[in-house]
Amino acid sequence: MAVLTDRPATPVARRADRGPRARVNRILGYAVLVAFGMIFLYPFVIQLGNSFKTEPDAAANPLSPLPDTLTLAGFERIFAGTNFPLWLGNSLLVTVLVTLGRVFFDSLAGYALARLRFRGRAGLFAAVIAVMAVPGVVLLIPKFLVLKQLGLYDSYAGLVVPLLADAAGVFIMKQFFESVPVSVEEAARIDGAGVFRTFWSVVLPMARPALITLTILSFQGSWNEFPHSLVSVQNPDLFTLPRGLADLVSGSLGKGTQYPLKLGAALLATIPVAVLFVIFQRYFVRGANEGADKG
Repeated sequence: MAVLTDRPATPVARRADRGPRARVNRILGYAVLVAFGMIFLYPFVIQLGNSFKTEPDAAANPLSPLPDTLTLAGFERIFAGTNFPLWLGNSLLVTVLVTLGRVFFDSLAGYALARLRFRGRAGLFAAVIAVMAVPGVVLLIPKFLVLKQLGLYDSYAGLVVPLLADAAGVFIMKQFFESVPVSVEEAARIDGAGVFRTFWSVVLPMARPALITLTILSFQGSWNEFPHSLVSVQNPDLFTLPRGLADLVSGSLGKGTQYPLKLGAALLATIPVAVLFVIFQRYFVRGANEGADKG
């Protein structure tokens, strides 16, 4: 008489059982990702489609991504009927200066907090973390008062100087510098290099992923900065793109929806940041991962 025993399934049997279920789960997972991707991308598709529509078509079918008649009239009005070229030039100037300043000053501060030993270093770093927790809108009125007292209001200096350093950039650079072996700096000091020379010639070139991450974040933040320009300038000749686009949205060009003009201007303002991120995406992800591993 045969004895029936419950034998565990072999690995081959378990893989066979898991195969169809795993494929179904994978398909469902991809379907959810695609659905969420479409939800996030649809507003950009609407923006792109309405930029090439006529005014009546955009007003009648604002949620349709396909124009009835393809036209560049909206873009022609952007460059001929608005101060968009002036806003673009101001944004480029402010963004380049702010990005260079943040990369330099945040790197210096991050290196000092990571390597230099001085009294109050822990308290200073705690203050940097605390500043990151403060909503930017809370500082708008104090920022306006300081700019007025220093005579920087309504000037390019008022647009640039308050943004030359930020707490998040200092934190990113500090975390990265702490991952650099101390032996590298000790070898440089044995060769006679001072603190700044060691930082500039030895450590900073090793921080390329973090520097690219900081560059992208600084460029994006200063390019899209609206609240600061709202409290720092009033002269239309000093408006940056976000301030100028807000002026368009508020109806400065008259009546009507003017969707092609507004969305076309917003589309042009989005392109530089998107191109920068696509070019340096792999460095951005690498720098973020290294900072996360160290943290």
